[in-house]
Amino acid sequence: MTENTSPRYRRVVLKLSGEVFGGGAVGVDPNVVSGIAAQIAKACAGGAQIAVVMGGGNFFRGAELQARGMERARADYMGMLGTVMNCLALQDFLEKRGVDTRVQTAITMAQVAEAYIPRRAMRHLEKGRVVIFGAGAGMPYFSTDTVAVQRALEIKADAVLMSKNGVDAVYTADPRTDPTAVRLDQLTFEEALRRDIKVADAAAFSLCKENKLPMVVFGAEGEDTIARALSGERIGTLITSES
Repeated sequence: MTENTSPRYRRVVLKLSGEVFGGGAVGVDPNVVSGIAAQIAKACAGGAQIAVVMGGGNFFRGAELQARGMERARADYMGMLGTVMNCLALQDFLEKRGVDTRVQTAITMAQVAEAYIPRRAMRHLEKGRVVIFGAGAGMPYFSTDTVAVQRALEIKADAVLMSKNGVDAVYTADPRTDPTAVRLDQLTFEEALRRDIKVADAAAFSLCKENKLPMVVFGAEGEDTIARALSGERIGTLITSES
């Protein structure tokens, strides 16, 4: 890989999948989180301003709990708490590598995190800190994909980087079930919505489209995919407002 001397994007929001943190199981795999922290630390050293939105699928998924009979709003709040556990794990491993961090949550829990305040988050980023956003939007029925875009818009990020579990880019169909699926290196949000691409929520695509915020979708698997995406290397699929 060719080393970039400066990041392609000055400030990004990195969406991390909770399933990756669990290493395929319920809970947190310290080895996996340590590896992710190492990649983020490398990108920080290169000058990128990085905010992270955490998923919580390694603990709870509101929609799945609803399907098993739980009331959806309560299930979503449980999922939000799961994201905060992932935030604290990532914070711990980042700080072990000398990266100053702040966790901000949409649900107030003052003993473990700051309240989410966009301007304070921006100030942390300007000082070289990694800001980790937890508890989703603080409201049920919102996915963490949509929250990642919303946070990116509020803190004036240059792009959203979607690290996905089990897929390395956007395809015309699910490559795990359809052998005719074609990988797409670039497309527009309009095309993603028209084709009903499921790699992120339609609400996330729409917010990006309306605000001309680029999104990069790439695979979480691998030892350096996050570092490569943060450095600006063209991996995965770039989705933009214009072709």
